Amino acid sequence: MFEPSDKPRVFGVPPGADFPSTLVNGLLHRTKDLPPEALGRAVLIVNTRRMARRIRALFDAGPPRLLPRIQLVTDFGETVALGNIPAPTSPLRRRLGLVQLVRALIDKEPDLAPRAALYDLADSLATLFDEMQGEGVTFDALANLDVSAHSDHWARALKFLTIVQQVEDQSTHPDPSARLRMVSEYLAQLWQEVPPQHPIILAGSTGSRGATNLLMQAVAKLPNGALVLPGFDFDLPDHVWETQLDDMLTGEDHPQFRFRKLTTALDLRKRDVGEWHGSDHNSARNRLVSLALRPAPVTDQWLSEGPKITDLDDAMANVTLVEAPSQREEALSIAMRLRKAAEDGQKAALITPDRLLSRQVTAALDRWGILPDDSAGEPLHLSAPGRFLRQIAALFHQKMGAEALLALLKHPICHSGELRNYHLLLSRALEQRVRRKGPPFPDAETILSFAEKQTHDIAPAWANWVNSTLIGLDSGQERPLTEHVDLLIELAERLAAGSQTDGSGRLWESEAGQKARSVMDKLRDAAEVAGTMGPEDFANLLTAILQGEEVRSSATPHPQILIWGTLEARVQGADVVILGGLIEGSWPEAPTPDPWLNRAMRAEVGLLLPERRIGLSAHDFQQAIGAPEVWLTRALRGSEAETVASRWLSRLTNLLDGLGPKGKTALSDARKRGQHWLGLVRSLEAVQQVAPAPRPAPCPPVIARPRQLSVTQIKRLIRDPYAIYAREVLRLRPLDPLMKAPDALMRGIVIHEVMETFIKTALDAPERLTTEELIDLTRTTLDQHVPWAEARLMWLARMARAAEDVVQGELRRREQGRPAGFEIPGQARINEVDFTLTAKADRIDLDANGNALIYDYKTGAMSTPNQQKSFDLQLLLEAAMAEQAGFKDLDPRHVVRAAFIGLGANTKEVDAPLEDLSADEVWARFSTLIQQYFDADQPYTSRRAMFKADMEGDYDHLARFGEWDVTALAERSILT
Repeated sequence: MFEPSDKPRVFGVPPGADFPSTLVNGLLHRTKDLPPEALGRAVLIVNTRRMARRIRALFDAGPPRLLPRIQLVTDFGETVALGNIPAPTSPLRRRLGLVQLVRALIDKEPDLAPRAALYDLADSLATLFDEMQGEGVTFDALANLDVSAHSDHWARALKFLTIVQQVEDQSTHPDPSARLRMVSEYLAQLWQEVPPQHPIILAGSTGSRGATNLLMQAVAKLPNGALVLPGFDFDLPDHVWETQLDDMLTGEDHPQFRFRKLTTALDLRKRDVGEWHGSDHNSARNRLVSLALRPAPVTDQWLSEGPKITDLDDAMANVTLVEAPSQREEALSIAMRLRKAAEDGQKAALITPDRLLSRQVTAALDRWGILPDDSAGEPLHLSAPGRFLRQIAALFHQKMGAEALLALLKHPICHSGELRNYHLLLSRALEQRVRRKGPPFPDAETILSFAEKQTHDIAPAWANWVNSTLIGLDSGQERPLTEHVDLLIELAERLAAGSQTDGSGRLWESEAGQKARSVMDKLRDAAEVAGTMGPEDFANLLTAILQGEEVRSSATPHPQILIWGTLEARVQGADVVILGGLIEGSWPEAPTPDPWLNRAMRAEVGLLLPERRIGLSAHDFQQAIGAPEVWLTRALRGSEAETVASRWLSRLTNLLDGLGPKGKTALSDARKRGQHWLGLVRSLEAVQQVAPAPRPAPCPPVIARPRQLSVTQIKRLIRDPYAIYAREVLRLRPLDPLMKAPDALMRGIVIHEVMETFIKTALDAPERLTTEELIDLTRTTLDQHVPWAEARLMWLARMARAAEDVVQGELRRREQGRPAGFEIPGQARINEVDFTLTAKADRIDLDANGNALIYDYKTGAMSTPNQQKSFDLQLLLEAAMAEQAGFKDLDPRHVVRAAFIGLGANTKEVDAPLEDLSADEVWARFSTLIQQYFDADQPYTSRRAMFKADMEGDYDHLARFGEWDVTALAERSILT
C-alpha cells in the first residue's frame, strides 16, 4: 500500500475537502492493484464514532469488497493491553470521588466558591488530573511551582492540589487519558520490537492531546503505518512554518500549530507531508484564508504576499457575508437559506458552537415544517424526564410551595400510569383553590380538605398519593449519595405511576427517559465513593450531571438539512456550509476559566494553554470555509450589547479591504449577497399595518350596570370607570397569583387583625395598652398568618418602630371616645336608580354625647383632604352613611370625626374634611354621580383621571392601553 520510506509517513488533506470521502478514495486508489484482501488487512484508526459511521457508509455504498478494520482512538485507551495495564476508571466515578474533597475545601474556605459549584469544581479538578496524566505532567512539577509572584488564591489552590495528590497516589485505576498514554507508550515499545506487517492508518486527529500525539507518532514510525491529517495547510510558507509555530505562547492559537508540533516530534519538515489524494477544493480560497490566518507577528506579509493573489474572484465566489442587525434576523436568514437548499435538493449544514443560534434556526425552520438533523440533540436536563427529576430533587431541600406542587402535578410525566384525565381535573381544581384561598405552602391538611369536597371517586386515593409522595420531603437530612439516588428514583416512579397503579408510568419510556435511566443507573453504581451529602448539594450535583448529557429525538429529520457542532463538521461534507455566530465569545468560544492553575502556571509545568481551544476552533474555521458554497454570518448586536466580529472574520475582511479594488469589490459582493437575504428576512417579517385601538369608553345597557358598589370602589369609579365596567359588567377578575406573596395587601390584612385584637384586649384590660403588648401580639399574629420568615422580621421591625406612636395615638383617641365596634358592615340606598352602597368600617367610636368617630387603618399611603374631596370619598361616604342609614347595630347619628390612622412609615392621622363638606352635600354629590352612570349615554371611560400617568390598572391590557395614551380622546361605543 505504501512505498518504502526511511521517514515517518505523514499525509495531509487540504481544507475544504470532504475528509472521509477523500480518505476512502485514497485507500481505494492505493489498493486498486493489490489483492482484495489487502484492504481487509488494513486497520483504520479514527478519532470519533461519527467519522467511523461515515466511512462505513461510504464503503457500504458499494461495490462489494472486503473492508478495513475501523477502530477508535478511544478504544485503544479502554480495551488494548488489558493484561498489562489496568482498565480505566469511570469518569463519573472519578468525579464523585473528588466531590468529598472539594466539599471539605468549600466548608473550610466558603469564599472559594458557592456550594452550587461543588460538582463543577470536582469536574474541573478531574479534568486537570486527566490532562496532567495525558500530557505526562507529574505532581512533582506542581510542587515545584513558585507561586510567590501570584495571588493568594493560586497559592491556596496549589496547596489543595498537593493534598489531593495523596488520594491520587492511592488510585489503582488510571483516567482514560492516562491509560491511553500508557497504551501509546506500551505499543510504541512493542511495535519497535515486533512491528505489525499489516497497514495501520490513523486519520482525522490533530494530535492536540499528548496521549493521542504519542499514539500518532508510534503509528507514523511503523513500516506500514501512516497518518492522514485533516485540514493541512499546504499553502503556508516554509519560513512561517519553521519560525512562527514553535512558541506556545504566541503560536498555539494558529490552526496549524498542532501539526507543526507533531512533525517536529517526528523530525519532519513541512515538505515531507504529502497530499493523501486528489480532492475537490477551492485552492484560491485556501490561499486567501491561509494568508489571512498568518500568525500575528508576521501579518505584515499581507502587504507583500497579498498583491500576488490574483484570483480573488475565484476565491470569493459563492461566499456570502451576512451581517444581521440582530440574532433573530441572523437565524431567520440562515433558516431561509436552508429552506432553499431543501427545495433545490442540496445538502446544507449550519456549523456553529452557539446552541442558542441553532435552537433559533430550528424554531424558524419549523414554520415550513422542516426538522433539521441536529447532531447535538437536546440537553438532558431540559428534557421532560430531566426536568421532572430535578423538580423532585429540589423538594428535598426547599419547602414546597404552591408553585412547586402544581408544577409537578401538571408535569406531563406525573400520573402517566392510569386515569391521567381525572388527575388533571383534580390538579386544576386544586390550583383554583390555592389561587383563591391559599395557602402559599400547602400541607397534608390542605390536600385532604380539598379532596373531601371533590366528587371524583379517585379523590381520596389521589390526596393520599399526593401527601405520601410530595409533602414533608424537606427534612434537610444528610444521607449517603446512594440513598439520595434511590429515594429520588423511588419518588419519581411513584409520581409517574400515579395513584391508581404501580410501576413507573412513562418516566423511562422515551429516548430522553431511557437516557435519564441510564444516567441514574450510572450515578447509583458510582455513588458509593461520594460519601454523604446534604439535599441541596445532591440537587446541584444531579443538575450538573444531567447538564453534561444530551439526548436525540427519534423524530425523522430532514436528511439534507443539518446542524453540526465544530467537532462533527470535521468529518462531514455539504454543498452549502453556513458558519453561524461568528462573533468573539462564540466562535471562538471564550476559554473556560481554570480555578486551579492560571495560564502562566500551566505553561510552566507543560500543560495545555487556553489558546489550544482557540487554535482548534481556528482549524475548524479554516476547514469549513473551504466548502463549495459558504456563508459567514454574525449578528451586529446581541441581546445586551453590540458584538465583536470573530477574529478570523475580521482578519479576512481586513485583508480583502486592503487588497485594492479587486479585494474591495470581492468583499462588497459578498456583503451584497448577504443584504439580499436580509431583505428577504425583512419581507418575511413585514406585518400589515394595523390601526391602534382607540381609547375605550363603553356604554353598556342600563340593565347591565352595577346595582351595588362598596365605598372603596367609588375611588376607582371616579379615576378609572372602565375598571368598574370590566369587573362588574363583564364579571372579569384578575387572576390571583399561584404563590401568595408577602405584598402590601397581605400586610394590610394582618395589621388590621393585629389592631382589632389589640384594641379589644385593651378595652377589657387598659393596662395592656402598651408597646410591648402590641409588639408581642404582632409577633404572634405574623407567626400564624405569614409563612415567610423574611417578611415576618421586616414587618415586625416596622411595627416596633411605629409602636410608640400607635399607642400614644390610641390614648388620645380614648380621650375622644370609646370603641363601639370593629369591622362593622353598613349600607345605604339610592332609591331613584335602585342602587346600594356598601361599606365595612374598620372601627367606630362613640363620644360622651353619642356622636360617632370613624377610623380606617392604613398601612400604605393616605389620601390628603383635597384628594378626599374629589376622588377618595371613602371616609366622607362612610360618614354620610352613618348619619343617614347607620351601620349594623348602630342607629344613624352625627359624625364628628372621620380619619385615616397610619400604621406604616407614616403614623400620623389624616382627617376627612367634614367641616368643608357636610354629610348631606357629600351624599347629594354621590347620588348625582351614580345617577349619571345610569344614563344609557354615560360611558365607562378608561383611565379617566388616574393619579399618575404611569400607574398600572388591573384592566389596562383589556383596554389596550399603550396603543393609546391619556391625551387620546375616548371613543364612545353603545353596547346592546
